[in-house]
Parts: sequence; C-alpha cells; structure tokens
Amino acid sequence: MDVKIKFLGAAKSVTGSKFLLDIDQERILVDCGMFQGLKELRERNWQEFPTDPSSIDMVLLTHAHIDHIGYLPKLVKAGFRGHIYCSEPTLDLVKIMLVDSGKLQEEEAAYAQRKGYSKHEKPQPLYTVKDAEMVFPMLISFTFGEEVKLSDKVTLIAYNAGHILGASILKLRIHGGHQTKRVVFSGDLGRYHDPLLNPPVFTPLADVVIMESTYGNRVNETQNTEEQFGRAIREGFRKGGVIIIPSFAVGRTQLVLYYLHRLQQKGKIPSIPIYVDSPMAIDVTNLYKKYAHYHRLGPSFEEPDANPFLHKNLHYYRHQEESMSLNAIRGDAIIISASGMATGGRILHHLYNRLPNEQDTVIFVGYQAAGTRGRRLLNGEPSVKMYGVNVPVKASIQYIDGLSAHADRDELIEWSEGFTQSPKMVFLVHGEEDASNSLAQNLKDVLGWNVLVPDYLESFILFQGI
Repeated sequence: MDVKIKFLGAAKSVTGSKFLLDIDQERILVDCGMFQGLKELRERNWQEFPTDPSSIDMVLLTHAHIDHIGYLPKLVKAGFRGHIYCSEPTLDLVKIMLVDSGKLQEEEAAYAQRKGYSKHEKPQPLYTVKDAEMVFPMLISFTFGEEVKLSDKVTLIAYNAGHILGASILKLRIHGGHQTKRVVFSGDLGRYHDPLLNPPVFTPLADVVIMESTYGNRVNETQNTEEQFGRAIREGFRKGGVIIIPSFAVGRTQLVLYYLHRLQQKGKIPSIPIYVDSPMAIDVTNLYKKYAHYHRLGPSFEEPDANPFLHKNLHYYRHQEESMSLNAIRGDAIIISASGMATGGRILHHLYNRLPNEQDTVIFVGYQAAGTRGRRLLNGEPSVKMYGVNVPVKASIQYIDGLSAHADRDELIEWSEGFTQSPKMVFLVHGEEDASNSLAQNLKDVLGWNVLVPDYLESFILFQGI
C-alpha cells in the first residue's frame, strides 16, 4: 500500500489550507480552506477544484478559521458527499462561520452590483448561506484523545493545538499489511502562555509531520503584551478619538476582551465603553461558556466581575442599525469588529469612516496576510481601496504582536522538540515563503530534520509498500 500527499493550498502562502492524502484507494482531505489576501490567491477559490470532489471520501478539520474551512460549501456543491470530522467546539464554530461567510459574500456581491464597482455585470457570491447550510449534516464531532476509526486502514486521534477554541492537532495512524505509520498535522499551533487557551500538546512519535510556519521567521512579544496593549489604548484615548480594533471573531476577539477587562480593572486604561460590533463574535463568545473545559477560564465565568465577556462597559451590537449608529461616536470608545485582516465584514464601514480622521486609532492584533487591507495599512500606504473608493489614511495605525494566536519561531521549535524521534519527513505549510524557509533552516540546524517546503499542487510519496 502506498500513501501520497498533494498540497492543494497553504503552500508557500498562509491561506487556503487543503492537504489531500491518497491512502491506497481512500482519499482524505485535511482542511478545506478559502484563499485570502493576494488576488492571484483569491482567484484560486473560483477555479475548478484540482481533483474531483466526489472522489474524496472524508474531510478532517483542524479548526474553524475560514482559511481552513471556508471552501467546504464549494466542495459540497461540486459533489463531495462524505463525512467531515472535527472537534466538538469546531463543529459549532463551523456552522457560525460558514453562515456568516455565505451571508457576507451575498451582501458583497449585491453591494458591488448596486454600486457598479465590479468588473462583472452581475457579480456572484462564491457561495450562499443556503450552500453553507448544506455542509452541516455532514459534520461529525470527536473529543481530544478519543480514538476514531475512520476506516479499516486509518485511525484518528486529535489533541489540543491551542490557537482557538477547539483547534486540533491531528494524528493519523495508517495501518498497512505489516506496519503502522503515523502522520501528524499540526494545524495552527497556539501560544504556550496564552491566558485563555491551553498550550499545544506534544505528540512524541510521528513518521511524517505537516507543520504550520506562519511565524517561522519571527519572535513575538509575550512578556509585555498587556502593557503594550494598554499603552496603545491610552495613546488613542489621549488623541480624543475612537479606537478601532479589527479582530477575528473566533479567538482573537475573546483574547482582546480578556485584556481590555484586565486593563480596566487595574485602572491602566480609562473606563470607556467597549463595543463588540460582530454578530458572529457574540455567538462565538457564548460558546466559551458551553465549552468551559476547553479553555483556562473555566469556573471563573461564575465569579462576580471575573467574566471578561460580561461587564458594565461591554456592549454587544448584533444588528446593522446598531452598527451604523457607532459612526456618530466622536471619541472615548473602543470598537471591535471583524474581519481581523480587514478583508470584509462590518470592520470595513468603520475603517471607511475612521481612517480619514487624524484623531482616531486603528490597532491590529493579529497576523496580516500579504495582499490584505490590513497588511497595506501596516505597510503605511497613504490610502486603501474600499467599496470602490480610495480612502485616505490619516488615522494612527498600530500593531500589537503579543496578541497573535500563532506560535512564533521559538514556540514552533519548542513544539518540534517534543518529538522523541526525528520524523522521516517534515513539510512546512501555512507560511509565506520567507517564513517557511527560515523555519526549515532552523529545524535542520537545531534538530537535524529532513524539512521540505512544498509548492502549490506539488505531490509527494510518503510511504511505499506498507
């Protein structure tokens, strides 16, 4: 029996995670993400899928970010009919995320047609809410540490990856005629000192590892994150304007709320209103109570004034009218809205209205992929295009690297050192080319590993004759 892998996404790029395993006559797709960022990457979402979706037997999900799940409705629409396996929190998050994604795309297509800024006469969404809902009956959940028999040849065990609620490291045991091989997918690894989420689990044995490398060439601040964040908030407050925080609804928003609550409790930032302007973030935040055993806060939800997601300064805005009313606020407020890389969603109308104002401040709290508005703003571009209009950038733009949900270079190496034996092959994915190449060199130098950085659509034979 031979085992092959083909990299259908997140190869020398950070988005579009899709890894296709051919195990004898079985086909398993690990993650099914949407491409984001650069136009050449986004265009892949519209191209014919590189293999027949109906030939795929099952999909395994590491976690619920759109660059890992966002292509699922397209895959189903194109003929996929198998099961989709994921952790318990991920199952709930997938439903929230995909409905939001479908709704957002429908709205953007309609808005582009109404305003006439699309090159297409009748712009179409990549998929609709109805398409997204077709995915739901296929979802099957597992718990961490549970042994899941996927077929006679393949067994799955998942472990906590940190990163976001329910994020998983996937270990596949592939049973051949005479031997068993282990393939580990790291998914996106979290931080070792995250105040909300438990650290990534070490997986001592693997023959092949497919590992993320988003921050493979940088070390993120961890010691002074709270102080750094507090300083940025105070500077924005002193300018007299509104502070805008583009934030992913899953994971990042909850971490931001945790730090804002601590800073206000300690008197390190003013006790001003905090608006969470994201229906999806509200739904996700509710899941932290449902899955309290998946994170560090646990019972503290029930203690007076201890819940960072429920206090007097915090206001959740679900409806569009409420969102639009925030445009009238001139100062002394913090607005948190998605998406985290300013690629779509309600954050766009806040940026559209706030970027031209010198007194306002935008604080980015996560990775900004190449080609996104967030990356362009961090690069200091004098204007960014939104709704077909070039919007001048007068607001202060800041970045807090300690709030990232991704393991940095040192943490990635620390996780790698958890293997008691060197894997035969290691593939670095989910990173821009410089980051992946840098981490590859580090892993070769420090651990002596055989590390490869695959190209898009490149295939490899992992095992022969097992």
